[in-house]
Amino acid sequence: MHYFSSDFKLGILGGGQLGKMLLYTTRRWDIQTFVLDPSSEAPSRFACNHFVQGDLKDFETVYQFGKKVDVLTIEIEHVNVEALKKLKSEGVKVYPEPEALEIIGNKCLQKSHYANHKIATAPFQNFESTADAKKVTTNFPCVWKSATGGYDGKGVKILKSIEDFSELPNVPCLIEELIDFEKELAVIVASSASGEQKSYPVVGMDFHPEANQVEFVVCPANI
Repeated sequence: MHYFSSDFKLGILGGGQLGKMLLYTTRRWDIQTFVLDPSSEAPSRFACNHFVQGDLKDFETVYQFGKKVDVLTIEIEHVNVEALKKLKSEGVKVYPEPEALEIIGNKCLQKSHYANHKIATAPFQNFESTADAKKVTTNFPCVWKSATGGYDGKGVKILKSIEDFSELPNVPCLIEELIDFEKELAVIVASSASGEQKSYPVVGMDFHPEANQVEFVVCPANI
């Protein structure tokens, strides 16, 4: 039995809680939803029309999933960007653009993008490995960030001495100057395909002082 009056298909890479929130909105419209997630217990599994269990970083898995839909979006940025580029070249609408995701998913590329476009950011240096960073880092405290795989404070470590390097994985990374700040704020700005833009309320974020992972997101921010 066909439950939809149109054949529009939306694909979502990632089936976590953010994907589930997105699906609450798609239910109001005439949209078939497809979700890809590695976990059989993903929160979005029972909120979408079609669920596929698979690796978000595997080229063939993402590519074959994307061929089933008209528009493909993400719930988490840690996905196979090369597959998205190929899908885009074949006519699948991919948002955000794969080229933007490539920067978003790599902190070293992010920081270089800021510097190249004269966007204010803390002084930093990119490294091919943590071992390389350890050889030349002399100013403490400082901040170590893994190039990929981090989110919500994961992949970030404040280094107070050279000994703290022993706790870190040997991966591509950057070392950043520790900045004294009062609040950490974030704002989402969305842009449509037609160029329309909209900004959403500023939120404040509180992080655990030791784990350095976000504990609370406060909206509206206390500013």
